[in-house]
Amino acid sequence: MASSALAKPQMRGLLARRLRIHIVGAFVVSLRVAAFYKYAVAEPRKKAYADFYRNYDSVKYFEEMRKAGVFQSVK
Repeated sequence: MASSALAKPQMRGLLARRLRIHIVGAFVVSLRVAAFYKYAVAEPRKKAYADFYRNYDSVKYFEEMRKAGVFQSVK
């Protein structure tokens, strides 16, 4: 009588149901990680590059390196 009170475990379709739940969870987590990376790493990096190249004078830095003897083929 005690054994009839326990419900039978669901075995058919169990893997498919669990995979569906885990795939949705993995998709949500990956979207959050991608958004975090974009706003915490990529955007500040783009801003830093833009700030650096806004006032960058390549000719000036080339002349400084030429005078310092960095280049062997340029005198």
